[in-house]
Amino acid sequence: MAVSLGLFSAFSTGETASFAKSAPFPSVKFPSPFAVQHANVRTVRTVTLATASKPVAAEPKKREPRGIMKPRRVSPEMQAFLGGMSEIPRTQALKLIWAHIKANNLQDPQNKKVIICDEKLKTIFDGKERVGFLEIAGLISPHFLK
Repeated sequence: MAVSLGLFSAFSTGETASFAKSAPFPSVKFPSPFAVQHANVRTVRTVTLATASKPVAAEPKKREPRGIMKPRRVSPEMQAFLGGMSEIPRTQALKLIWAHIKANNLQDPQNKKVIICDEKLKTIFDGKERVGFLEIAGLISPHFLK
């Protein structure tokens, strides 16, 4: 207990440890980090970027769709399958194809990853009888014209 009181008293008085007193230049005195602040010192608050309120932005600009979200012209075979739509995004075309597959129960009961093509699907899947679901994206690519 006596040791901790001694250390506390050394810190509260502003004294530093003996190793800090052996400075290379004895005439230079370093301020103690534990020195007591005087009452006449005022702290000044500054407005920083984090505390400043940000102005309310105008309506955000809507970006035009890009990539697979951008509507593209489709081939006549795909138009017939989609019900006459001449432009459609790839994502929407895939949704409509899967809706057709689910509505007509065209997935193989033993292996749900395989699609059994009906006459409508054969027109857009190069006449194949069975198609894996990972092949669908590749098989519809030629139907999207640039």
